[in-house]
Amino acid sequence: MPAAELIAIGTELLLGEIQDTNTRYLARALRDLGVDIYRATIVGDNEERIATAIREAMQRCQIILTTGGLGPTVDDPTRAAVALALDVDTEFRPELWEQIQNRFQRFGRAPSENNRRQAWIPAGSIPIENPVGTAPAFICETVNSCIICVPGVPREMEYLVQNVVLPYLRDRFQLTGTIKARVLHIAGLGESMVDELIGDLEVNPNPTVGLLAHPGQVDVRITAKSTSHEEADRMIAEMESRIRERITEGLYGADQETLENTVIQSLRDHGWNLALLGCGLDGALRTTINGTHFPAENLQDQPGACTPEQLREEVIQFKQKLGVETALGISLDHSLNKHFLSLVIITPQGMEEVSRSYGGEHALSYPWAVNTGLELLRRKLI
Repeated sequence: MPAAELIAIGTELLLGEIQDTNTRYLARALRDLGVDIYRATIVGDNEERIATAIREAMQRCQIILTTGGLGPTVDDPTRAAVALALDVDTEFRPELWEQIQNRFQRFGRAPSENNRRQAWIPAGSIPIENPVGTAPAFICETVNSCIICVPGVPREMEYLVQNVVLPYLRDRFQLTGTIKARVLHIAGLGESMVDELIGDLEVNPNPTVGLLAHPGQVDVRITAKSTSHEEADRMIAEMESRIRERITEGLYGADQETLENTVIQSLRDHGWNLALLGCGLDGALRTTINGTHFPAENLQDQPGACTPEQLREEVIQFKQKLGVETALGISLDHSLNKHFLSLVIITPQGMEEVSRSYGGEHALSYPWAVNTGLELLRRKLI
């Protein structure tokens, strides 16, 4: 099974001016193809550094896929950098220049002499026409590897990857396998507790199991490599079943399922409405609930923290005002250099008050508080 390395090219990426979304897209596309990603790198618009990155990648991987640096300007060095890495010249391809001119003509424009640069690619490379942009892509083949260079514009990159790059890789490396993943979401348990419950599964070779901690939530990623999608699904389902047998509390969903949507759906299943009161959360409660179609009038977001007694009274009053069946109040107090959480949960079964403290970073205390409150409410609704 070949391994791949991804190289995102652009000084604007290193300066943080734009976010590199291409690498994530390519990693998932190659994963679905069964290709392991060895490393992902960001390199600025420097010919020598790009060439060095490519040479190093060729020592480790069979597939090197670059994005960006194929534009018409002087600071688009990918073509020259690849030629330098392979110790070849660049050569002018008349057919690419014709494609570029035709592309401009369809827009009623004439290409500049700068655009002519885009028709120069490393000698011996395989040109890739770009029907959705002006920057041609290309593939350079060696005995053991291939270097595939596509534009950095996401729309162009995605089109060329789906229509040219992936079919090429399937044919070149006779790829018939896949790598599939499923992510389980757990709230209310810390990373160390989850690790204690399933630590032995984390050393399983295939499917692999890994943990990723978030404030108030832990994700468990199951990744299976197989020769077929069906077999990978079976392997993942088997491992998921083992994990669910051990983690009996807090595991609320998988993949795109969110804690807030799970809570809202559970309320709908009961036919209940919810009053939400947040105090001292810096808007984190509203940000979390946004997008769940939760009624805006059922959410009250106050800037300052409340004492447990104040929170209880305000939640009761807000619930009575709305005439709803359930209520959740969350207050986060940062006084005395501590993150002190107060919760009030009211359901038709009664009221519960909970206090917790958080020792993590200040900025992370907000999502932790919201996730903690929502998870405790979710358990009351089961």
